Amino acid sequence: MLLASRHCVAFTGAGVSTLSGIRDFRGKNGLYKTPDADKIFDIDIFRQDPSFYYKMTKDFIYGLGDKKPSVVHKVLAELEKRGILKAIITQNIDLLHQKAGSRRVIEIHGSPSLHHCPRCAWSMTFSEVAAIVRAGDIPRCKKCDAVLKPDITFFGESLPAEALAEAIEEARSADLLLVLGSTLLVYPAATLPEYTLEHGGRLVIVNDMATHLDAAASLRFSDLGSVFDFLEKKLKC
Repeated sequence: MLLASRHCVAFTGAGVSTLSGIRDFRGKNGLYKTPDADKIFDIDIFRQDPSFYYKMTKDFIYGLGDKKPSVVHKVLAELEKRGILKAIITQNIDLLHQKAGSRRVIEIHGSPSLHHCPRCAWSMTFSEVAAIVRAGDIPRCKKCDAVLKPDITFFGESLPAEALAEAIEEARSADLLLVLGSTLLVYPAATLPEYTLEHGGRLVIVNDMATHLDAAASLRFSDLGSVFDFLEKKLKC
């Protein structure tokens, strides 16, 4: 199916990064099993007390520099390099697709690669902020002393319009969409595979939990590791 596709796109969720040692959100050991974890990405909570976000994500996000791409990230990068995969649409905020070498990555939930001042728009890079947070401090604007906010889309904020429009166009254009490590529960991102189906494309779903589109998938697998170990051997990468 990959080799026969004309426009293959991958849609990735938190499950692709569990193989890199990063907790997912809704799995059996997911982040949302932690008390108050549902408040981490709440924009109202952040505005009231931004220190809560930085305390809760000290390891989860600002320890990402130690994480390495999994076999899923590596194989997707190789598929793009060979011209088979045209784009990756990701819900993830861990930057591992880019670290693996993928170039066409559409981050529909934003990215921590930059942090901006909510008052004057002054910015700081992820590595600069990570060093501050790992030291136990909170990143502040050097111009007005406001606490910086990551360019991640929090609950209560709109998805980045340009990224969402680009993702919808890719989903519509895909004759094969790989849905990887996503439960398809977070909207509007979860509607993207439906664009593929509506325009005659096929789905392959690989996830260890059920999704509402399982019955519509041409192929359905539960274990990302075994599927991508197989693909890695086939590609000899």
